[in-house]
Amino acid sequence: METADLEWLLGPMQQLVSWGAAGAMVFGGVVPYVPQYRDIKRTQNAEGFSTYVCLVLLVANILRILFWFGRRFESPLLWQSIIMIITMLLMLKLCTEVRVSNDLNIKRRSFSDFDLNYFWHWSKFTDYVQCVLTFTGVTGYITYLWLDSSLFVETLGFLAVFTEAMLGVPQLYRNYQNRSTEGMSVKMVLMWTSGDTFKTVYFILNQAPLQFSICGLLQVFVDMAILLQVYLYSSYPQKPTSHTTHPASTKAL
Repeated sequence: METADLEWLLGPMQQLVSWGAAGAMVFGGVVPYVPQYRDIKRTQNAEGFSTYVCLVLLVANILRILFWFGRRFESPLLWQSIIMIITMLLMLKLCTEVRVSNDLNIKRRSFSDFDLNYFWHWSKFTDYVQCVLTFTGVTGYITYLWLDSSLFVETLGFLAVFTEAMLGVPQLYRNYQNRSTEGMSVKMVLMWTSGDTFKTVYFILNQAPLQFSICGLLQVFVDMAILLQVYLYSSYPQKPTSHTTHPASTKAL
Protein backbone atom coordinates (compact mmCIF):
# COMPACT_ATOMS: atom_id res chain seq x y z
CA MET A 1 0.00 0.00 0.00
CA GLU A 2 2.81 2.37 0.89
CA THR A 3 4.52 1.58 -2.43
CA ALA A 4 1.33 2.44 -4.31
CA ASP A 5 1.01 5.73 -2.42
CA LEU A 6 4.64 6.54 -3.14
CA GLU A 7 4.19 5.86 -6.85
CA TRP A 8 1.06 8.03 -6.83
CA LEU A 9 3.09 10.88 -5.33
CA LEU A 10 6.22 10.48 -7.45
CA GLY A 11 4.30 10.41 -10.74
CA PRO A 12 2.93 13.98 -10.52
CA MET A 13 6.24 15.24 -9.09
CA GLN A 14 8.18 13.83 -12.02
CA GLN A 15 5.66 15.38 -14.39
CA LEU A 16 6.07 18.78 -12.71
CA VAL A 17 9.85 18.54 -12.93
CA SER A 18 9.55 17.62 -16.61
CA TRP A 19 7.25 20.59 -17.27
CA GLY A 20 9.57 22.88 -15.35
CA ALA A 21 12.60 21.75 -17.35
CA ALA A 22 10.68 22.20 -20.60
CA GLY A 23 9.57 25.68 -19.55
CA ALA A 24 13.14 26.60 -18.65
CA MET A 25 14.30 25.46 -22.08
CA VAL A 26 11.63 27.48 -23.88
CA PHE A 27 11.92 30.77 -21.99
CA GLY A 28 15.29 30.50 -20.26
CA GLY A 29 17.15 31.68 -23.35
CA VAL A 30 15.31 34.99 -23.31
CA VAL A 31 16.09 35.85 -19.67
CA PRO A 32 19.77 36.88 -20.14
CA TYR A 33 18.71 39.61 -22.58
CA VAL A 34 16.29 41.29 -20.19
CA PRO A 35 19.01 43.20 -18.24
CA GLN A 36 20.79 44.02 -21.51
CA TYR A 37 17.61 45.36 -23.09
CA ARG A 38 16.78 47.43 -20.01
CA ASP A 39 20.30 48.85 -19.78
CA ILE A 40 20.35 49.89 -23.43
CA LYS A 41 16.91 51.48 -23.12
CA ARG A 42 17.89 53.29 -19.91
CA THR A 43 21.27 54.59 -21.10
CA GLN A 44 20.36 55.02 -24.78
CA ASN A 45 23.75 53.52 -25.56
CA ALA A 46 24.15 50.21 -27.42
CA GLU A 47 27.91 50.38 -27.98
CA GLY A 48 28.72 47.66 -25.46
CA PHE A 49 26.46 45.10 -27.13
CA SER A 50 27.41 43.41 -30.39
CA THR A 51 24.42 43.11 -32.72
CA TYR A 52 26.26 40.24 -34.39
CA VAL A 53 25.06 38.24 -31.38
CA CYS A 54 21.56 38.77 -32.75
CA LEU A 55 22.71 37.70 -36.23
CA VAL A 56 24.26 34.49 -34.90
CA LEU A 57 21.15 33.59 -32.91
CA LEU A 58 18.78 34.36 -35.77
CA VAL A 59 20.75 32.17 -38.19
CA ALA A 60 21.14 29.37 -35.64
CA ASN A 61 17.47 29.24 -34.69
CA ILE A 62 16.18 29.50 -38.26
CA LEU A 63 18.42 26.57 -39.21
CA ARG A 64 17.27 24.63 -36.12
CA ILE A 65 13.61 25.06 -37.12
CA LEU A 66 14.42 23.83 -40.63
CA PHE A 67 16.31 20.89 -39.09
CA TRP A 68 13.13 19.98 -37.18
CA PHE A 69 11.34 19.31 -40.48
CA GLY A 70 13.96 16.72 -41.38
CA ARG A 71 14.47 15.19 -37.95
CA ARG A 72 11.83 15.80 -35.32
CA PHE A 73 13.28 16.62 -31.90
CA GLU A 74 11.58 17.68 -28.68
CA SER A 75 8.93 20.40 -28.96
CA PRO A 76 10.48 22.63 -26.22
CA LEU A 77 13.59 23.03 -28.38
CA LEU A 78 11.42 24.07 -31.32
CA TRP A 79 9.48 26.60 -29.27
CA GLN A 80 12.73 27.88 -27.80
CA SER A 81 13.89 28.76 -31.33
CA ILE A 82 10.65 30.60 -32.13
CA ILE A 83 10.77 32.64 -28.90
CA MET A 84 14.45 33.43 -29.42
CA ILE A 85 13.88 34.72 -32.97
CA ILE A 86 11.22 37.11 -31.68
CA THR A 87 13.53 38.26 -28.88
CA MET A 88 16.46 38.94 -31.18
CA LEU A 89 14.27 40.98 -33.52
CA LEU A 90 13.20 43.10 -30.54
CA MET A 91 16.84 43.57 -29.52
CA LEU A 92 17.75 44.60 -33.07
CA LYS A 93 14.90 47.07 -33.20
CA LEU A 94 16.03 48.77 -30.00
CA CYS A 95 19.73 48.82 -30.92
CA THR A 96 19.00 50.25 -34.37
CA GLU A 97 16.79 53.01 -33.00
CA VAL A 98 19.36 53.95 -30.35
CA ARG A 99 22.29 53.94 -32.80
CA VAL A 100 20.47 56.07 -35.38
CA SER A 101 19.28 58.57 -32.76
CA ASN A 102 22.86 58.97 -31.47
CA ASP A 103 24.43 59.30 -34.95
CA LEU A 104 22.23 61.78 -36.76
CA ASN A 105 24.89 62.70 -39.32
CA ILE A 106 25.77 59.22 -40.57
CA LYS A 107 24.86 58.22 -44.10
CA ARG A 108 21.78 56.06 -44.27
CA ARG A 109 22.47 52.45 -45.29
CA SER A 110 19.96 49.83 -46.37
CA PHE A 111 19.86 46.11 -47.12
CA SER A 112 18.96 46.82 -50.74
CA ASP A 113 22.33 48.58 -51.24
CA PHE A 114 23.98 45.13 -51.14
CA ASP A 115 27.15 46.74 -49.81
CA LEU A 116 29.11 44.08 -47.92
CA ASN A 117 31.14 46.76 -46.16
CA TYR A 118 28.00 47.78 -44.28
CA PHE A 119 26.39 44.37 -43.87
CA TRP A 120 24.39 44.26 -40.62
CA HIS A 121 24.99 47.99 -40.10
CA TRP A 122 21.81 49.32 -41.65
CA SER A 123 19.82 52.36 -40.63
CA LYS A 124 16.33 50.88 -40.35
CA PHE A 125 14.94 47.87 -38.53
CA THR A 126 12.98 46.92 -41.66
CA ASP A 127 16.29 46.26 -43.44
CA TYR A 128 17.17 43.60 -40.87
CA VAL A 129 13.71 42.05 -41.27
CA GLN A 130 14.21 41.92 -45.06
CA CYS A 131 17.56 40.19 -44.59
CA VAL A 132 16.10 37.62 -42.18
CA LEU A 133 13.16 36.89 -44.49
CA THR A 134 15.50 36.52 -47.49
CA PHE A 135 17.76 34.11 -45.59
CA THR A 136 14.74 32.12 -44.37
CA GLY A 137 13.28 31.89 -47.85
CA VAL A 138 16.51 30.76 -49.51
CA THR A 139 17.48 28.20 -46.87
CA GLY A 140 13.87 27.01 -46.60
CA TYR A 141 13.72 26.34 -50.34
CA ILE A 142 17.06 24.49 -50.31
CA THR A 143 15.89 22.42 -47.34
CA TYR A 144 12.65 21.55 -49.16
CA LEU A 145 14.65 20.27 -52.15
CA TRP A 146 17.07 18.18 -50.04
CA LEU A 147 14.80 17.09 -47.21
CA ASP A 148 15.03 13.44 -48.25
CA SER A 149 18.81 13.41 -47.88
CA SER A 150 19.85 12.27 -44.40
CA LEU A 151 23.34 13.68 -44.96
CA PHE A 152 21.92 17.13 -45.72
CA VAL A 153 19.57 17.01 -42.73
CA GLU A 154 22.33 15.99 -40.31
CA THR A 155 24.63 18.67 -41.73
CA LEU A 156 21.86 21.24 -41.31
CA GLY A 157 21.45 20.19 -37.68
CA PHE A 158 25.17 20.50 -37.06
CA LEU A 159 25.30 23.96 -38.67
CA ALA A 160 22.38 25.09 -36.50
CA VAL A 161 23.91 24.10 -33.16
CA PHE A 162 27.48 24.99 -34.18
CA THR A 163 26.36 28.48 -35.18
CA GLU A 164 24.65 28.88 -31.82
CA ALA A 165 27.76 27.59 -30.07
CA MET A 166 29.63 30.50 -31.67
CA LEU A 167 27.14 32.94 -30.17
CA GLY A 168 29.53 34.47 -27.68
CA VAL A 169 32.37 34.88 -30.19
CA PRO A 170 31.23 38.34 -31.50
CA GLN A 171 31.08 39.62 -27.92
CA LEU A 172 34.41 37.93 -27.11
CA TYR A 173 36.01 39.64 -30.11
CA ARG A 174 34.48 43.03 -29.32
CA ASN A 175 35.82 42.84 -25.77
CA TYR A 176 39.24 41.94 -27.15
CA GLN A 177 39.17 44.87 -29.59
CA ASN A 178 38.17 47.31 -26.86
CA ARG A 179 40.50 45.73 -24.31
CA SER A 180 37.55 46.15 -21.98
CA THR A 181 34.17 44.65 -21.08
CA GLU A 182 32.69 48.10 -20.44
CA GLY A 183 29.11 48.35 -21.71
CA MET A 184 28.59 44.58 -21.52
CA SER A 185 26.20 43.24 -18.89
CA VAL A 186 28.11 40.83 -16.66
CA LYS A 187 24.75 39.59 -15.37
CA MET A 188 23.88 38.58 -18.90
CA VAL A 189 27.10 36.60 -19.34
CA LEU A 190 26.57 34.83 -16.00
CA MET A 191 23.07 33.93 -17.18
CA TRP A 192 24.55 32.71 -20.48
CA THR A 193 26.92 30.43 -18.59
CA SER A 194 24.33 28.99 -16.21
CA GLY A 195 21.78 28.64 -19.01
CA ASP A 196 24.18 26.98 -21.42
CA THR A 197 25.32 24.59 -18.70
CA PHE A 198 21.70 23.66 -17.93
CA LYS A 199 20.93 23.30 -21.63
CA THR A 200 23.92 21.04 -22.27
CA VAL A 201 22.98 18.78 -19.33
CA TYR A 202 19.39 18.73 -20.68
CA PHE A 203 20.65 17.65 -24.10
CA ILE A 204 22.74 14.84 -22.62
CA LEU A 205 20.06 13.51 -20.25
CA ASN A 206 17.33 13.63 -22.89
CA GLN A 207 19.54 12.01 -25.54
CA ALA A 208 19.16 14.88 -27.98
CA PRO A 209 21.01 14.58 -31.31
CA LEU A 210 24.76 14.33 -30.69
CA GLN A 211 25.38 17.68 -32.41
CA PHE A 212 23.42 19.43 -29.66
CA SER A 213 25.55 18.03 -26.80
CA ILE A 214 28.94 18.65 -28.45
CA CYS A 215 28.15 22.21 -29.43
CA GLY A 216 26.57 22.88 -26.04
CA LEU A 217 29.91 22.08 -24.39
CA LEU A 218 31.66 24.40 -26.86
CA GLN A 219 29.20 27.15 -25.99
CA VAL A 220 29.97 26.81 -22.27
CA PHE A 221 33.69 27.10 -23.07
CA VAL A 222 33.13 30.41 -24.92
CA ASP A 223 31.07 31.73 -22.00
CA MET A 224 33.90 30.93 -19.61
CA ALA A 225 36.35 32.74 -21.89
CA ILE A 226 34.21 35.91 -21.72
CA LEU A 227 34.06 35.68 -17.93
CA LEU A 228 37.84 35.37 -17.94
CA GLN A 229 37.97 38.61 -19.95
CA VAL A 230 35.80 40.29 -17.31
CA TYR A 231 38.31 39.30 -14.63
CA LEU A 232 41.42 40.21 -16.63
CA TYR A 233 40.21 43.59 -17.91
CA SER A 234 38.85 44.62 -14.51
CA SER A 235 41.98 43.51 -12.64
CA TYR A 236 44.42 44.80 -15.27
CA PRO A 237 42.79 47.77 -17.09
CA GLN A 238 44.20 48.28 -20.57
CA LYS A 239 42.57 51.56 -21.55
CA PRO A 240 42.12 54.99 -19.95
CA THR A 241 39.41 55.34 -17.32
CA SER A 242 38.05 58.36 -19.21
CA HIS A 243 36.18 55.92 -21.43
CA THR A 244 33.91 54.82 -18.59
CA THR A 245 31.20 57.35 -19.31
CA HIS A 246 28.85 54.89 -21.02
CA PRO A 247 27.56 52.35 -18.51
CA ALA A 248 25.54 50.31 -21.00
CA SER A 249 25.31 46.53 -20.98
CA THR A 250 25.13 42.81 -23.08
CA LYS A 251 23.03 35.40 -25.54
CA ALA A 252 20.82 31.93 -25.37
CA LEU A 253 20.19 29.03 -23.74
